[in-house]
Order: sequence, then structure tokens, then C-alpha cells
Amino acid sequence: MKLFGRRGIRRADGRKIDKELGKGLWRQAHDRYVRGLDRYHQILEGVEDDAAHNQLVLIGDELAEQLPRVYQMCRRAHEQFPATGLNVPPGASALHSGLSRAANHLATTAEAEAMVRLKHGELASVRHRADQVLACLEEAEKALP
Repeated sequence: MKLFGRRGIRRADGRKIDKELGKGLWRQAHDRYVRGLDRYHQILEGVEDDAAHNQLVLIGDELAEQLPRVYQMCRRAHEQFPATGLNVPPGASALHSGLSRAANHLATTAEAEAMVRLKHGELASVRHRADQVLACLEEAEKALP
């Protein structure tokens, strides 16, 4: 089982991320995805049903595998559309929208997972929402010049 274990960013890592993503819009987009992954894996720890847990681990791994992709998109976005604040630079709205929607769908994936954990939801709902995350990342990638 591969868990997403990034709890804190060391100071050197933080400086590297600040340099590559900036401290504004693109850093926020990356951090929102990271927080969604953290939440997903926190919820996963409480799933008692082994079959459901195993399926949720696979979905979580797939979403965690996207983190380098998200990082690279945000890095390239910062290079091509530098933003020190939270305003979306001209020409970057489709890219930002895709990244933002991916993070939102990741949060709703964690919500669907919580419903499975509470035995009030279906694994298919978690899978559907995870597929939405992947689709939004695909859209964001296509928006990169």
C-alpha cells in the first residue's frame, strides 16, 4: 500500500517550491491538490471494510500519482504566466480553471470516500469523482501552451 505521507514541507523544499511555483496563484493551485490528497488519505485510514479499503487505496494511489503532473503544470504555468498574487493572468484562465476544478473534484472524491467509510455511499461514486479529477487535469494540460 502506497500512502501519501507528505505532512510537512522542509524549509529547503519550501524554498525550491517557492522558486518554481511562486507564492501566488500557481502555488495555491498545487497546494490545494496536496491538501485534497492529504484529506483523502486521512479518511482512508478509518475504512474498516477490507474490500472497500483495497479499492480506495487503488484510487488514492492513482490520484497521488498525479501530483508530479500537477507540480509540473504549475511550474510551467509560473514560467509562462507569472503571478505573484491570486489574479489569473491573461491567457491562463483555461489552465487555472482545469487545475482548480481538479482540486475541487479531489475534495468531493474525499467526501464520497467518507460516505463509503460511513457505509452511506458507493465505491462507484468515488471512482466517478476520481475520474472527474483526471479529466480536469487532462483539460488543464491541453491548455498549456
